Amino acid sequence: MVVANHMLVIYPPPNPLPVPARKNRDMHDDGTPTLPLPPPAGEPIPFAAPAALHEVMAPDWAAALRPVQSEVHELARVLATEQQRGVQLLPQPESILRAFTYPLGHVKVLIVGQDPYPTPGHSVGLAFSVTRQTRLPRSLANIYRELEADLGAPAPAHGDLSPWAEEGVLLLNRTLTVRAGETGSHRALGWNAVTDAAVRALVGRNQPLVAILWGREAQQLKPLLGSTPLIESPHPSPLSASRGFFGSRPFSRANDLLRRQGAEPVDWLRS
Repeated sequence: MVVANHMLVIYPPPNPLPVPARKNRDMHDDGTPTLPLPPPAGEPIPFAAPAALHEVMAPDWAAALRPVQSEVHELARVLATEQQRGVQLLPQPESILRAFTYPLGHVKVLIVGQDPYPTPGHSVGLAFSVTRQTRLPRSLANIYRELEADLGAPAPAHGDLSPWAEEGVLLLNRTLTVRAGETGSHRALGWNAVTDAAVRALVGRNQPLVAILWGREAQQLKPLLGSTPLIESPHPSPLSASRGFFGSRPFSRANDLLRRQGAEPVDWLRS
């Protein structure tokens, strides 16, 4: 306020300085966190202790695998520990034991894979299978190429092999889990104790059975298969399919061997 020539002049107060916003010490100026976020919580492992096997698989499989239930629980513990470190497990936990949700008593063909696809969204708990929406992985594309050549009919238009499982084909990987993006990362985890027990259970039923063994990893099971008729060839991977997988005719040969044992053949073209 100033008095000039007997006139009272009032000036407005100066604009106040802006008060800086209180800075969140956990955030950069652009809103990104300054501290590492905790790893995302993975889906719970459904077969972790104290879950009983009959809660997560077909009753006859649960009875057959009861001797390795403690190994299954230990595997669940190890997998949960990896999840806590931020490791993405494949397949999704609820699908890890999916092969055993189809009754043991219905199995008449065993197809052995190595370990699940390491690409997120591909592995579904059945060896070589993917969802109907997923583009065919190269190994499965080669399997379908041989299927068409063997049976002289078009293969299914998708990669979902659950119709095979419903026909009595056990699609069993020797190792049932993998870290995303890391092929073979769980081969030393201990799954062989479980999958070997599954093979022994199959053989011990004294029912019709044919084993299709693709590649050296699968062929390591031969000592467990006793007198089971075997169909062996290189793996359908692009690295080895041309060295004896193509032309091996595993599907028609399996059906011939089933008929000789008095069993119904598999409808390999069912979709």
